[in-house]
Amino acid sequence: MSREDQAAAVSAGQRAGVWIAIPAYNEEAVIGGVVREIALRWPNVVVVDDGSADGTGRAAAEAGAIVLTHPVNRGQGAALQTGITYGLRRGAAVVVTFDADGQHDPDDIATLVAPILAGEAEITLGSRFLGGGERIPPGRKLLLKAAVVFTRVTSGMALTDTHNGLRAFSRRAAERIDLRLDRMAHASEIIDQIGRTGLTCLEIPVRIRYTEYSMAKGQRSANALNVAADYLVDKLLR
Repeated sequence: MSREDQAAAVSAGQRAGVWIAIPAYNEEAVIGGVVREIALRWPNVVVVDDGSADGTGRAAAEAGAIVLTHPVNRGQGAALQTGITYGLRRGAAVVVTFDADGQHDPDDIATLVAPILAGEAEITLGSRFLGGGERIPPGRKLLLKAAVVFTRVTSGMALTDTHNGLRAFSRRAAERIDLRLDRMAHASEIIDQIGRTGLTCLEIPVRIRYTEYSMAKGQRSANALNVAADYLVDKLLR
């Protein structure tokens, strides 16, 4: 059975066991649309409003999400961990992480979840570099490729896309994720933790929607150096 057929075969009962965790910070402009798209097929959407100064939480709740709130901005890593933990407490069989800026395609959720439900993997990671056809802005592509090399050197994980926020974890795998780096360095930390689980991990082709909004919210090259430094310092101290 192809990946597409597997995804189409995910039943309503199975979807009820999947929790979508979305970390969000000042995303009032788009979060409602993101939640509504996902909620068409997936009933359990939890948005972690990470100390936003705008109406992110209100917009997410109005769109149908469960909203958890950090009183202050702690960073995407902390918001992800809050969402993952909440999903597990609610009995999730699978936890999916999804970005709030509208760059992910909700149709890809089933493609990531299906191999886990079929027992083929415990973890699936979205990759924009598999399958071809992605029009990645040159500057963003260079930054992402550098991140791939950095992750391979520091963690030994040979992945094609290490900074893709669309991921899925079986319950067993999600229980082993414990993000301690609150901000963007969590993207490398989570790959480290995935490698240490020893659980089966697959990369799955996914689509990225590059818009002016999502590009403006994305990682900058200068900041990427600070993120790498935070991660390396933490790794040396452990």
